Amino acid sequence: MLLLALDTATPAVTVALHDGHDVIASSSQVDARRHGELLLPAIDRVLAEAGRKLDAVTGIVAGIGPGPYTGLRVGLMTADTFGLALGVPVHGVCTLDGLAYAADLEGPFVVATDARRKEVYWARYADSRTRLTDPAVDRPADIAEQVAGLPAVGAGALLYPDTFPKAHEPEHVSAAALARLAAERLAAGEELPAPRPLYLRRPDAQVPKNYKVVTPK
Repeated sequence: MLLLALDTATPAVTVALHDGHDVIASSSQVDARRHGELLLPAIDRVLAEAGRKLDAVTGIVAGIGPGPYTGLRVGLMTADTFGLALGVPVHGVCTLDGLAYAADLEGPFVVATDARRKEVYWARYADSRTRLTDPAVDRPADIAEQVAGLPAVGAGALLYPDTFPKAHEPEHVSAAALARLAAERLAAGEELPAPRPLYLRRPDAQVPKNYKVVTPK
């Protein structure tokens, strides 16, 4: 097994290789505006560090969000393209699940990432491997009662200390955590989600309401 894992659902552009036993190379760069520029060089760098060729990859693991439209689609389109070119399966993993796995907390806690527009993408977890709620997008004040008293991880939690007073790192997801989680679930015979994006809301860019369509005469 050689899994190539990647995620662009948060400001982190993160890539990792997992050989079926553990992560053998990884890279993470935080730049919310350069997902498209940074992802392919990061993949090349991780393959070179591990001394592997792309055609040795047996599966792709892609973070499916939730996340902003532009960043998220960069990773998922890249994963789909590699999967088709190599003829290997592409597995989806919820980005929040990757953060929860990396946090390695005991007892209930919350994962929250920055959704912009003064909102967070979030979910509750029983432990680092068990999500209790579907991913959602809300204003922090609107979920304060639901998350009261719970530890929290992720950039969204760190941004809103009034709602998440027990917030701490990791701030962004790592492909290393995604790869380990995916490898663990695959080894247990679990079926991973399809690599389809969890947007949870419409993209920021919208066609103007009074847009005039010009057609040739």
